[in-house]
Amino acid sequence: MPHAIRRSVFAKGPVLGMGLAVILLVGATVAPVPSAYGPGAGAAAPRIERQFHAADRSDGAVVLTDARTGREALILAPGEDGFMRGTLRGLARDRHLAGIGPEAPFRLVVWSDGRMTLDDTATGRRLDLLAFGRTQAEAFARLLPIGET
Repeated sequence: MPHAIRRSVFAKGPVLGMGLAVILLVGATVAPVPSAYGPGAGAAAPRIERQFHAADRSDGAVVLTDARTGREALILAPGEDGFMRGTLRGLARDRHLAGIGPEAPFRLVVWSDGRMTLDDTATGRRLDLLAFGRTQAEAFARLLPIGET
């Protein structure tokens, strides 16, 4: 009577190798990547900065005033500058939810390594504006002193 011969279709070595490769690939895609913005990235220094306050006007405009001089730095007309309006409203909403008023200024910084960040000095929140694209960062760059962007 013939006996069924059972042989493995796949050898153990290649199957284990492929399994290990899949595990390494998945691990490499979900592992945290050291960031240039992490704790060890202290080499960049502020190159240009402006601190400002944002306030809504009764006609729908948003007035940005220099925190140091109190002068108007930029007026966002109603219906224009949607990215700036949305960003500042989001930061203001975070302040409101934390019970913080508008007294503390926002801080726009261009760093020596080329980054541009918007900091909420009241909550400690920092946004890397270039992460939203160069056009969006340039919208905020209008706040910086002329010739220093």
